[in-house]
Parts: sequence; C-alpha cells; structure tokens
Amino acid sequence: MSDKKITGRIHSLRAGTYTVVRDEGAGEALQCRACGRFRLEGLTPLVGDLVRAEDLGGGEGFVTEILPRRNALKRPPLANLDQLFLLSSVAQPAPNLRLLDMLIAQAELLGIEPVILFTKCDLAEPGAVEALLENYRAFNCLALLPESDIGPIRALLADRVSGFCGNTGVGKTTLLNRLAPALALPTGEISQKLGRGRHTTRHVELFSAAGGWVADTPGFGVLEPDGQEGLTKDNLFHCFREFAPYAGQCRFADCAHIKDKGCAVLRAVAAGETPQSRWESYAALYEALKNKKDWE
Repeated sequence: MSDKKITGRIHSLRAGTYTVVRDEGAGEALQCRACGRFRLEGLTPLVGDLVRAEDLGGGEGFVTEILPRRNALKRPPLANLDQLFLLSSVAQPAPNLRLLDMLIAQAELLGIEPVILFTKCDLAEPGAVEALLENYRAFNCLALLPESDIGPIRALLADRVSGFCGNTGVGKTTLLNRLAPALALPTGEISQKLGRGRHTTRHVELFSAAGGWVADTPGFGVLEPDGQEGLTKDNLFHCFREFAPYAGQCRFADCAHIKDKGCAVLRAVAAGETPQSRWESYAALYEALKNKKDWE
C-alpha cells in the first residue's frame, strides 16, 4: 500500500466512487472512496471540491481531506464554482423570470458570478428578446439562436469552473455538446403534453471544455446553499446588484424597498433606472422570505 499523497479536484461521483484529477494534470485520475470519518463529521465531498487523497496504487485511492471551499451547493451538489450559466428559453418552455431571478439572487449570495443565456430566441415574439436583454442589462447576458456564434461563451469558460443550470428543456446539454462535441452528451425532447423537457442528465460531472471545466446538471428548480445561511429578507437586498447604487439613500434605515416612503429603489424603478420586473421579483421573494418560519 502506497502512502503517496496527491492534491486534486473531484470531477465526478458515481456509486460512491469519486474521480479525483491531479491538479497539475500529471498521471491518471484516481478512483477514490471517501474516508469514513467524513460521515462522522457530517461532511460530504462534492464534485468541484479540491481535496487531498492517498494514492493506493493501481489507480485507486482514498479522499482524506477536503480543502477549504469558496462556495458550495446542495442542489446541484457542486463546490468552488467561479460562475453559473443560467439558461432560460424564450419559448418551449416559456421563460420563468421569477425562478431565474431567484437563481440569480442565490448565486449572488454565494459569490458566484451569474451569466444569463436566453435560448430558442428564434421562437420569440417580436421585441421579446430585446426586452429581456434590457431587463438584465446589469449582467453578462446573451441571446442565442441555433446558429449563434458560441465564441463569447467559450471565452468565458477559459480557466474557470462553471455550472450550467436552469429548467429542464431549455437546452443546457445541447449547448454543452456544441461547446465540447467530443462529450456527445444525451439530450431529450420536449414533452408536448407537459410543455417541458425530460430529464436526461442523471449525475453531476465536470468536463473539460474551452480551457476550463464545466458541469452538466440535472434540471432543477432552486439552488440550495450548503453549510451557510441561505436567502433571508435581510440579505435579499444585497443579492440584487441593480439596487447597490441606492444603498443608504432611503429615508428610513430599515426600508424594505417594498412600499416605504422615501425609498430610493422605488424612485429608481419609477424613473426606469431599475427594471420593473426585477423589482417585482425582489418584492415577491421578500414577501415569501418574510413569511418563512425559522424552522422551514
């Protein structure tokens, strides 16, 4: 048995086995089990984790230490993301901007840079795409047609760990296949009865693409932070970057930015400086969080 120690990143988890790729890229990946003490300590290694592992020889090993994380999600189970590509189709299925805004807020909370991609723009009603791009002008936001040049996306991937997420059926896997054709990831058709896509991705795995690492993830509705406080009515303001210029400018220090007199955010919305739809999402999230019990 070898006592050689390596440092690497977890690239996949299947049937309790972690694939750990050495950070310097030398040699083959190790197929590792996690040390039993992780369970006793309530820790779970995640795809994207930087770890130390013991090389037992023969391509096998044990994950012995999880290095400090910059961020972590429970769903999808990913760690140390630099950016999150949030895909929303313009049609088939119709866009859910409330969900998109929730995903953006949760990414902002975790310090993950959101990148917004609108897909199926060839199916959009006149003016719809332009309105969406204007609504998300504070972000890196792209509209994609089937024949769109994906060079700008490839440039964003270089030297970063990225996640791709959004509702099922918006084209995540199709886009990944364009970014890295060698992956040949399976895709599914849109269910005409349900109006949404069928799940085709069954696990989370990092793939090499355009000089970086990307994760294809199953379709899901929310991001769930792991090991830290989630969204609350008190931190929600800071998860809407359009509001940042108006911090401290409201008449009342405890302004909720919903219907308070002298609210700088409401003035900005009325003046068209902040998109109305984004504020509506903030208001809906605030009300939901205000009514949420501590034990929920």
